[in-house]
Amino acid sequence: MKRGAVSATRIGVVGLITLAVWAVAALVGLMVGSTELGGLDLLTRWFSGELTQTEQAILYRARLPRVVFAGLVGAALAVGGAVFQAVLRNPLADPYILGISGGAALGGTLVLVLGTATVGVVTLGTPVGAFFGAMGALAVIFGVERWTPPGRASTYVLLLTGVIVNAFAASLIMFLQSVVTARKAQEILFYLMGSLAVEGTSTTVMVVVAVVMLSCVLVIYRYAMELNAVALGDEDAAYLGVEVDRVRRVTVVVASLAVAVAVAFSGIIGFVGLVVPHALRLAVGPDHRVLLPACAFGGAAFLSVADVLARGGFGLLGTTLPVGVLTSMIGAPLFLYFLWRSFRRPGGW
Repeated sequence: MKRGAVSATRIGVVGLITLAVWAVAALVGLMVGSTELGGLDLLTRWFSGELTQTEQAILYRARLPRVVFAGLVGAALAVGGAVFQAVLRNPLADPYILGISGGAALGGTLVLVLGTATVGVVTLGTPVGAFFGAMGALAVIFGVERWTPPGRASTYVLLLTGVIVNAFAASLIMFLQSVVTARKAQEILFYLMGSLAVEGTSTTVMVVVAVVMLSCVLVIYRYAMELNAVALGDEDAAYLGVEVDRVRRVTVVVASLAVAVAVAFSGIIGFVGLVVPHALRLAVGPDHRVLLPACAFGGAAFLSVADVLARGGFGLLGTTLPVGVLTSMIGAPLFLYFLWRSFRRPGGW
C-alpha cells in the first residue's frame, strides 16, 4: 500500500510539472506570431479586455487553435513513441524512424490525390487513408520482427526495415506528385513537410481530432502496468500473468491510430516520439505509469516550442518554417547520438 501511495504521489507531481511546462510553452506560443501582436503587452491587454476585434481574431482564430493542435499532435507522437519502444523493446523505435509516419503520409497523400469517397454514411477521408497506411507499415515491421532472431542485431534490422518502408513510401509519394497538377503537387509537398497551420479548420473537426487523440492516450495509459511487464520480455510478462499478444495488439493499434490522425492533419513531423521519451525516461524512470503522462505533456511542450521557433523565424526569413523541418534538425543529431551510445555499451541497449 505504501508503495502504491508513493507511486500515486509521484505520478501526480511529475504530471503537474510537465503540465506546467506545457502551459508555459503554450502561453509563449500565444505571444509569438508573424504579426507585431505579442509580448507581455498582449497578455496585459488580453486579461484587461482591451484587445481590438482584429487582435482577438488573430489570437482566437489563428494562434489559439494552432497552440492547442501543437499540444495534441506532440502528445500523440510522444506517447506513440513510448509505446513502440516498450512493445518492440527497442529504445530507437519511433513512429517516424520505423516508417509508421511514412506509411500514414502515403495513405493521406493517396486520399489527397484520389479524393474522398463515401461508403454508406462513412466518409473515407485523409485520416482514414493515413490510418490504413500506418497499419500497412506496421504489418511490415511486425512481420520482420517475427522472423528476426533475438539479440542485439534485431535492433538494427528493425531500423533498416524502417528506412526501407520510408524509402518505399517516399518513392510512391514522389510518383504521385509527378503525375498530378502543379497545384496539387505543391499542396502535397506542403502537407508532407509538416505543418501545424489549422487556420480555417472547423471547430467540429478540431473537437473530433482532440477527442480521438485524448481517447487514444487514455486507452494506452490503461495498459501502463502491462507495458512495464512487456518491456521486460514476453516470457517475463507472461509469467506475471500479462496477455502479451493482446496488450501488444491493442496498444500498437491505438498508438497507430493516434499517430495516423496526427499525420493526417499535420503531415510528417519527425523525431518527437524518439527524443521526448528518451529524455523523460532519463528524468523520471521507465515506469510507464509515470512516463506516459510525462510524455503526453512533454511532447506537447516540445512541439509547442518547436512551433514557436518556426513562427519566430518569420521576421528573419519572411516566411513561417514548416515545424517538421525544425523537429528533424533537432532530432536527427540526437538520434545519431543515441545510436552511437548503443555501440559503446557492451550489452547493447
